[in-house]
Amino acid sequence: MQLVVDVGNTETVIGLASSVRELAGHWRISSGVSRTADETTALIRAFLSNEGLSASNIERGVVGSVVPAANRVWTKTLGRIVTGDVFAISPQSELPIELDVEEPMSVGADRIANTLAGRELYHRDTIVVDLGTATTFDCITSEGVFKGGVISPGLLTGIDWLASRTAKLPRVELTPPRAVIGRRTETCIQSGIFYQAVDSIDGMVQRLREEWSRPEVYVVATGGFSNTIGPHLATIDKIEPFLTLYGLAMAGDYLGG
Repeated sequence: MQLVVDVGNTETVIGLASSVRELAGHWRISSGVSRTADETTALIRAFLSNEGLSASNIERGVVGSVVPAANRVWTKTLGRIVTGDVFAISPQSELPIELDVEEPMSVGADRIANTLAGRELYHRDTIVVDLGTATTFDCITSEGVFKGGVISPGLLTGIDWLASRTAKLPRVELTPPRAVIGRRTETCIQSGIFYQAVDSIDGMVQRLREEWSRPEVYVVATGGFSNTIGPHLATIDKIEPFLTLYGLAMAGDYLGG
């Protein structure tokens, strides 16, 4: 088994991968809380213990991080838990993908993992819509070539902006509203945030299809908000919340031989 860690700007998702597409356990913690390697190690061991899982058969650790300051802590943490190697995914990792963009060294580990997972799982031209702190759109060919994409503000950006920049508008949860027309301030905000996100994501996917000349491209939603907003998107073919973790596990298999 492998312990895979997707470190995002807001949240870190940890998974215990028992196979390429199967997680024996998964956990989500805040990335904004500063922790030492000792604290992080104790936290992971507690997660495993609570699920009745043992660290003795975890052979490998894989970190995919877009927060450079967190890399050392997570690499050290996994080194204490797993019995074998620990890998940190980067554009220099020897994986069967190609980063066909102007600045390949700037491509984030999450997009690298998504590219590998898209290649291995779908075997067709794919757009991965990753709904996290930012909303990213990754254009991936059937051969595993990352052609670029889009980075846009995340789904919580509008909620946070309204709450911080206005005196009387409350912060609301990102949940599907019962109706488009709100009848209270809170439901008006919920509707505006939610359906603005839905329409903008569907619109962006359509633009990518047209510019890429791939009208039949396969579209996959992943990330922390994929189960919340994915079912309301007309352009999505599949919802795979843990696609990035699967990609990290695949990367571990390639790098670990």
